[in-house]
Amino acid sequence: MLIRKTLLAALCASTLLPSIAAHAAGAQQFPSEQGSITATPIAQGLDHPWAVAFLPDRQGFLVTERPGHLRVVSTDGKLSAPLSGVPQVWAKGQGGLLDVVLSPDFKQDRMVYLSYAEGGGKGGTAGTAVGRGRLAADLSGLTDFQVILRQEPKLSTGNHFGSRLAFDRDGYLFVTLGENNDRPTAQDLDKLQGKVVRIYPDGRVPDDNPFVGQEGVRPEIWSYGQRNPQGLALNPWSGTLWENEHGPRGGDEINVIERGKNYGWPLATHGINYSLTPIPEAKGKTVEGTVAPRHVWEKSPGISGMAFYDADRFKPWQHNVFIGALASQELIRLQFEGDKVVHEERLLGGLKARIRDVRQGPDGYLYVLTDEEEGVLYRVGLNPD
Repeated sequence: MLIRKTLLAALCASTLLPSIAAHAAGAQQFPSEQGSITATPIAQGLDHPWAVAFLPDRQGFLVTERPGHLRVVSTDGKLSAPLSGVPQVWAKGQGGLLDVVLSPDFKQDRMVYLSYAEGGGKGGTAGTAVGRGRLAADLSGLTDFQVILRQEPKLSTGNHFGSRLAFDRDGYLFVTLGENNDRPTAQDLDKLQGKVVRIYPDGRVPDDNPFVGQEGVRPEIWSYGQRNPQGLALNPWSGTLWENEHGPRGGDEINVIERGKNYGWPLATHGINYSLTPIPEAKGKTVEGTVAPRHVWEKSPGISGMAFYDADRFKPWQHNVFIGALASQELIRLQFEGDKVVHEERLLGGLKARIRDVRQGPDGYLYVLTDEEEGVLYRVGLNPD
């Protein structure tokens, strides 16, 4: 087994890892509790990049840019032209092209899933949509793109779209949907604002979703009472689904998402309005009938993408979860036992950049995106002392 793991790690490194020499000039060193960290720029000049996915067979990375472009970054850091076949996005405020994930069967079906802000609502409002298309063999574009989920009604004037995508072990697709800055809708089961939904990869609704068959309730809903969830990842050891979301002024939180549960917003929150006034609907930090978060930041770091670390390359990082932070401009490392967070460390603050996404690459490195006009894709590794 050890030999097999070693060979697999070497194969993954050879199929993804860019030439170190090609990028070493821009590498930066940062301190950590476990040894120094090296952040090496792989690609630069990205326009507010939002998410990254890893292509197999030395084909590089897919990166979304919020203004509406999907690009391929080659393993030597070259940016492709924008891919064709990407849907038109509503690129205003926080809206635009958001998450990207590959189908679990990508080598067979070449399906790429995108979430994005879509216009067309009353008065010029928008909502989150999810669709999928087939990536061309020459990586030039997506074909046969189809929308598989639309957030209805469309209520956003530019805020709180979510949105992250994750497949579970059984192949169901989970999608996080923000409440469009319309707080009460997170508790309304006839709307898709402030929800985590569960669908089949083609958009069909599973018969065993918790609210299927209930009159006036959207059958896609898996959980509700979310504010603006921008992190979603499957715990590789337990199979539980972890979500993180922005609080208002204070109260960013991590939740373990369970079937049919109410996560409280806006009835339960640790935060207040940006104007320093209380949230009008709030009844306290915890409210009977709602699920309390597993971890809360009383001062909001502005959390975003999330990744569990289960690779062999950096032993001290094993069984940790990493979360990007926009407001505090850091990468947050969390240690946990079961579903309880027991230790936190802030990393990469010296980059002085909003960290939008973090993913574990198949080579065992972390890959981090900075959400800037001249955004950067970094490869991040640990150098134990």
